[in-house]
Amino acid sequence: MELRIFTEPQQGATYDEILAVARCAEDAGYGAFFRSDHYLKMGGVSGEPGPTDAWTTLAGLARDTSRIRLGTLMTAATFRLPGPLAITVAQVDQMSGGRVELGIGTGWFAEEHTAYGIPFPSLAERFDRLEEQLAVITGLWRTPRGETYDHPGRYYPVTDSPALPKPVQDPHPPILLGGMGKRRTPQLAARYADEFNLPFASVADSAAQFDRVRAACAEIGRDPAQLCWSNALVLCCGRDDAEVARRAAAIGREPEELRANGLAGTPGEIIEKIGEYAAVGAQRLYLQVLDLADLDHIELVAAEVLPKV
Repeated sequence: MELRIFTEPQQGATYDEILAVARCAEDAGYGAFFRSDHYLKMGGVSGEPGPTDAWTTLAGLARDTSRIRLGTLMTAATFRLPGPLAITVAQVDQMSGGRVELGIGTGWFAEEHTAYGIPFPSLAERFDRLEEQLAVITGLWRTPRGETYDHPGRYYPVTDSPALPKPVQDPHPPILLGGMGKRRTPQLAARYADEFNLPFASVADSAAQFDRVRAACAEIGRDPAQLCWSNALVLCCGRDDAEVARRAAAIGREPEELRANGLAGTPGEIIEKIGEYAAVGAQRLYLQVLDLADLDHIELVAAEVLPKV
């Protein structure tokens, strides 16, 4: 099981604070550092010092780290046009030496769209736009050098594009899709995803959704083994119950609720819970770290859990 660190900087974090977590994760041996793509704090008004842009952050981290992989859970398709996004991701992939991954979704947080003047169409239209974005992004990246790309799309028509720049990774950076949608989500994952991710889902719900994606793969003749299967879970680890309770309080949660719905408890408890996810097919876990100042938390899991999973 690969463990990755996942952060939510829209809750209030500077670039330097994000960088400290990314470097700690890199030094501790985690597989990747991922961040959310949001422009508004959840559960409050202020969110001081304010949001940071996901891809601006990743561009900085591409130069300020050296080994750890970098990505988004999930870039909102509502925030960016697919052509410029393909350019941005390819450039950050070059800046990082080929360490970038693109998690992308429909966008879901209506309030952040109204807070910053971003259109927020219906869910059905957001899925249509996401599907077309995936076609354009992968089409641009896969177009051979020296050739041009055209896409006669409804939302994002592309004509005579030089399809540049190219990312370092061939044919392109890994694409992550995810979510619990029962029809279009599995279909899009089967067609476009290199990794399928479930955020904050139970073991049972993960098993059911993984099966839906496997079935969608079978419908188009794709081997499900070509996908990586992953979960994202809130992390709250402590050496004893008192430390678990302290860390839960720091993020405004209850220890028993986190034990039931996240990845919480002592290292032994967390190792056992990881085994339950592994049993239904998960190969990678994104550990959502909400207190970015608590680097000891990241180091504890690296020392006591990472070597045993």
